[in-house]
Amino acid sequence: MTHPTSPRRKLLQTTGTVALLAAVKTGFPFGAHAQAAGPETTKATLGFIALTDAAPVVIAKEKGLFAKHGMPDVDVVKQASWGALRDNLVLGGRASGIDGAHMLTPMPYLMTLGKVTQNGVPVPMSILARLNLDAQAVSVAKEHLGTGVTVQSGGLRAALEAKRAAGQEVKAAMTFPGGTHDLWLRYWLAAGGIDPDHDIATITVPPPQMVANMKVGTMDVFCVGEPWNDQLVNQEIGFTACNTGEIWGGHPEKSLAMREDWIAANPIAAQTLTAAVLEAQIWCDDPANKEEMCAIVGRGAWFNVPVKDILPRQQGHYDYGDGRVVESSPFAMKFWRDFASYPFQSHELWFLTENMRWGKLDPTLDTKALTARVNREDVWRTAAKSLGVPAEQIPAGTSRGVERFFDGVEFDPADPAAYLASLTIKRVA
Repeated sequence: MTHPTSPRRKLLQTTGTVALLAAVKTGFPFGAHAQAAGPETTKATLGFIALTDAAPVVIAKEKGLFAKHGMPDVDVVKQASWGALRDNLVLGGRASGIDGAHMLTPMPYLMTLGKVTQNGVPVPMSILARLNLDAQAVSVAKEHLGTGVTVQSGGLRAALEAKRAAGQEVKAAMTFPGGTHDLWLRYWLAAGGIDPDHDIATITVPPPQMVANMKVGTMDVFCVGEPWNDQLVNQEIGFTACNTGEIWGGHPEKSLAMREDWIAANPIAAQTLTAAVLEAQIWCDDPANKEEMCAIVGRGAWFNVPVKDILPRQQGHYDYGDGRVVESSPFAMKFWRDFASYPFQSHELWFLTENMRWGKLDPTLDTKALTARVNREDVWRTAAKSLGVPAEQIPAGTSRGVERFFDGVEFDPADPAAYLASLTIKRVA
């Protein structure tokens, strides 16, 4: 189900965004309105995982945008897993760790609460921008090709029950407990009547290791970002059941986040760094730049992945590996259009509510206060204005309103309790 597109949004896609993309192609002219005072530091260390949605951070480095905006000493460093990335954020740049990163959107919240850090010690984080919408995927092992499973997961239920009855393990892999891939996987399974805690064992596997693990039979299903789903299809090991945009059209995915103390010490640098990433997002969203973008991120220093595993889905070409082929998919990854870069607080409220659903967060948590602290959309707005982004491409408010899922469920950010009450499979009363 696609996210409703208003006439206003369509107008933005065909006017202001086109003008911005044209401006970027002339050589990144933005920044003329940059901060009068220079950034407090020229250095920051950013982490990333080898996933296509990290492209804006990689491109900002490769295209010299950090340097252009006054921060020539920004380092972008590959991380082995989300757990390693978290641990390096706990250390911080001053202790040979990292200052910020390309992150699963719930992670900064879980770290701020101390839910995923050693000994439960909070490490306050701030989200400065969203990096992309849509285009993760749920992949299924080839042995289940005959089940007909798609965005409707129910067809897989009998196959999993048969494996369990035969004494075999059934496993589903995601990338980080409480992260986006965990929540997409859980939502998809539960919508088909499969309890992700009781009917299948959920395991954690780093994104770059997903394909190799499915090849040796470690799991029946996994949820991860690209390019690993397309690589799985290309190697004929499994197939794509659904693009996560089919679960929730226009859904938020990764974010650019920094340690809160780094931003407090370097407020202008935070705006400067954000502006560089926004400019990279505009460039990445231009169809004319897709081949170059994929060639860059596929290099050994970044993803070390063949371009053929990255480019097709970036261009909207989806070969699901089960006979379905879609051209010009509406769920191709978005870096800028449809307000993809703006971190709506209402979206983060859904992630927090889903983590309550699965017993990972206390349902009495003051989510509004937490979101107001972690979500620094004010920095995003300042950075966007410094780039000369037209006012109509800057959202008027912090909520995108009611969100609708493929199974008919609605999430009203004004009433998360009603959403929770509407769900059948959950760990909260």
